[in-house]
Amino acid sequence: MMQLSMEKQKSRLVVSVIVMVSLGSLFAPSLATADELQKESVLQLGSANKAVQAALEACKKDGYRVSVSVVDRAGVLRAMGRADGAGPHTVDSSRKKAYTAASVRRPTSELADLIAKVPTLQALRDMNGEILILGGGLPIEIGGDVVGGIGVGGAPGAHLDDACAQEGLDAIGAAPKVPAAK
Repeated sequence: MMQLSMEKQKSRLVVSVIVMVSLGSLFAPSLATADELQKESVLQLGSANKAVQAALEACKKDGYRVSVSVVDRAGVLRAMGRADGAGPHTVDSSRKKAYTAASVRRPTSELADLIAKVPTLQALRDMNGEILILGGGLPIEIGGDVVGGIGVGGAPGAHLDDACAQEGLDAIGAAPKVPAAK
């Protein structure tokens, strides 16, 4: 009887090992694929908030009541602030400028200038309902990766929105996107 029991245990052990090896070979390809996934830098919430505050303060110092939005690389809102007295339209304009800058990875002022020079590119405005091609949106580039966008709306001129957005980039160590004033 004891001999039979030992034989059954050995058989079960062999079957268990075979099952485990088979299952391991089934999952091995998925492990190799996981190693091949692209790694992406992520704009941290603290940095997004810091950029918003710096841009708001820069505009406030110059007497402009604006809204500032920061989006991640996919254009999803990460942080937003609206100065006391800023117009309600500035909320959407700042978010859409940030979305546009992150999406096309260029300053929105550059796009506006390009469309003015090459009218056949007007269709860029209609890519989707979130695109807004007015100055004030800058891509956020850190360590060579575009990780998001910042948008400012409400100052009396696109160049002023750009300047405040650049202050937000400077506060988080992002690559400058607005040429320095001469």
